[in-house]
Amino acid sequence: MAIKNYHTVHKGVHVGGKTEMTMCRLKKKREMTMAEFKEWIRRFDEDKDGRISRDELREAIRATGAWFPSWKTKLGVKAADMNRDGFIEDNEITNLAEFAQNHLGIHS
Repeated sequence: MAIKNYHTVHKGVHVGGKTEMTMCRLKKKREMTMAEFKEWIRRFDEDKDGRISRDELREAIRATGAWFPSWKTKLGVKAADMNRDGFIEDNEITNLAEFAQNHLGIHS
């Protein structure tokens, strides 16, 4: 798997004899195994209850630099949360990984 990370870079652009600062977003992919993905997503488990809440997932999606993190969070919970309790548990992480492949730029 590879997850896209975005880095903001400031660079000077010459416009009409002046240098103006602009921001660019650079995509960087990182290869991950399923175990590494689980470890990465667990870093966002703020209350350490072993489940990923909607808010925790939103923070994880924000960390990737993805656009519309609230909307993607809603879709991610809907795709991964099979028992509809509002949390993504360890047995549902594979569903979350599949969602991430399709909507967050993770590729195997």
